Amino acid sequence: MLAVQTKAFKEWAITIQALSEGRQVLLLRKGGIYEAGGRFQVSAPEFFLYPTLEHQRADLLKPEYQPRLARLLAESHSDGKTVTFTHYARVTDVFQVTEPATVKALAPYHIWSDVYAEVRLHWKPRTPVYVMLLRVFRLSQPHAQAVLPEYAGCTSWLDLANGIPVQGMMPVLSDEKYEQRTRQIKTTLGIT
Repeated sequence: MLAVQTKAFKEWAITIQALSEGRQVLLLRKGGIYEAGGRFQVSAPEFFLYPTLEHQRADLLKPEYQPRLARLLAESHSDGKTVTFTHYARVTDVFQVTEPATVKALAPYHIWSDVYAEVRLHWKPRTPVYVMLLRVFRLSQPHAQAVLPEYAGCTSWLDLANGIPVQGMMPVLSDEKYEQRTRQIKTTLGIT
């Protein structure tokens, strides 16, 4: 791992909460509207998780997670001028999925509704959904930074103006638990 990192990945705050609690270890991504070349790419193997409130909708979450989103939004103290980083992720695997049945089979491993997964699959239908498996780490202390205009918009990847130290992080899941979860997902994807 690097001593200081500037790369960040934008994701729903509710999803980062699920990742930070070990409830899920995967992300489904096709790419934001403003992605380079119009397609998603894993542009960094490690990055900070940048929580965003944009586009979060209760109907795109499984029913048991909808109250959690309501609480998260009610408790949000974001003034839109700062963002606080609490977690870091390392990509351990990336897979491309094109079949609706495969996307549906991943449902037990994430907090999103079937509608969310189907929308991801059917948007830009010739482009696969990328399944990223993430090893998530809790920072030794939260780190706030100013939100700059270049951080706005529908893009996945950001280069932070100021690097954040990554020493002293602790994994959210033990090695054994993470391996167990990723093995289950790989089996579901038909990967041995």
